[in-house]
Amino acid sequence: MVKTQVQLPEDDLAALRRLAAEQGVSVSELVRRGVRQFLTANQAPSREELWRRADEVIGKFRSSERDIGRRHDDYFVEAIES
Repeated sequence: MVKTQVQLPEDDLAALRRLAAEQGVSVSELVRRGVRQFLTANQAPSREELWRRADEVIGKFRSSERDIGRRHDDYFVEAIES
């Protein structure tokens, strides 16, 4: 691990200290968890993940309409208005 320094508002640090005491961990551990959660939430999905997601939906939605490619905007408006 690499030591780093951050500046926090006093009330945030107080809240972190309370939460750390309640959970029986250090403030540093809570900060590490928060950083990991933030990085995970903001990480772009890998190409493999994008393909996996696409695989889950491709071919699952069908329509009896044959002109979806040409009239998709019309169908969308109809769906919203109904």
